[in-house]
Amino acid sequence: MNWDMLAIYVARAAAILTAIPMHESAHAWMSDRLGDPTAKRMGRLSMNPAHHFDLFGALCMILTGFGWAKPVPIAATSNFRNPRRDMALSAAAGPVSNLLMAWVCMFFYKLVFYLAPITPAWNFVGEVLFQMVLVNITLAVFNLLPVPPLDGSRIATAFLPPHIYFGIMRYERYIMLGLFIVLMTGLLDRPLRFINSLVWNLLVHTTGFVEIIIKAVL
Repeated sequence: MNWDMLAIYVARAAAILTAIPMHESAHAWMSDRLGDPTAKRMGRLSMNPAHHFDLFGALCMILTGFGWAKPVPIAATSNFRNPRRDMALSAAAGPVSNLLMAWVCMFFYKLVFYLAPITPAWNFVGEVLFQMVLVNITLAVFNLLPVPPLDGSRIATAFLPPHIYFGIMRYERYIMLGLFIVLMTGLLDRPLRFINSLVWNLLVHTTGFVEIIIKAVL
């Protein structure tokens, strides 16, 4: 059995149960805090994966390492005090939650790496945590692309004039289709890997205290 490949699929399955619900719940929590309780009232402020489940998005997560859930409903124009700013903050909450989860997974990965006995079982646990870091980084970075309907396009509302933003959003479906075509060609592989690597290094640096404490204790 290829244990490395199994770890990848286990991490992707775990992401469906943790990373994606966390992402969507963060959107719902932030929008509620900013004055729009729509998502909360619809049960989306929940870590229950069933409340966010999208079959095609889940299959894509298992097969490719990137997936999605049902969109979180936001009625920004009627509930937000500052619609452009608050929409951007609500959108940013999802990727930020994945970066936080990636940080936590990196923390536990380092604990396993430095402290766990060298056995097949613990090696497998470490590999799953390693892959969980990668999955969460990928979700965060990809969702921050300023392309509709990704979160990055909502963040752009804080910087684009309204007439330009809403003009772009009219073609959201076609833009997303074009994005998937570009992804299939591999044109974004190198820049996305570069950004993912930068985020990985940042997480390694900000969890550097783990090595310092372990070396001091041991």
